[in-house]
Amino acid sequence: AMPQVGQSAPTFKLPSQSGKQISLKSYRGKWVVLYAYPKDMTTGCTIEAHKSQDAQSEFAAKHAVILGVSVDSTASHQQFCAKDGLTFHLLSDTTHKVVDEYGSLGGHNGTVMANRNTFLIDPSGKIAKVWTKVNPATSASDVLAALNAQVQ
Repeated sequence: AMPQVGQSAPTFKLPSQSGKQISLKSYRGKWVVLYAYPKDMTTGCTIEAHKSQDAQSEFAAKHAVILGVSVDSTASHQQFCAKDGLTFHLLSDTTHKVVDEYGSLGGHNGTVMANRNTFLIDPSGKIAKVWTKVNPATSASDVLAALNAQVQ
């Protein structure tokens, strides 16, 4: 089941593209944008990543960090970040545990992948807003608008 607004966000610790372990707990006191996406270097995921990258300074101004998560390997994430100039953390969930805990485990043609969902987690670690089946082209601006409404 997908976590709902007001519930505690499922905690996690996953490797990023650098191999460094990233934990949700380390971001207490900040807003976290956790977006689940299907596959590195595919059209929609590249659009979504670029929009998030472009909006990073606006997110930072609101004390928010962006974390992408998919079932791809850290090596795949490294390649995606290098190819597309991404500087935020992409988390590798090869066991599918975190994607599943966020109700975002899906598949396509027999391949396991994450469904495109986004979670805004407040500084206390609770789910503030959930978007399902997000539009890659508007996802970052949608989240930013919600964040601006929350953070005056």
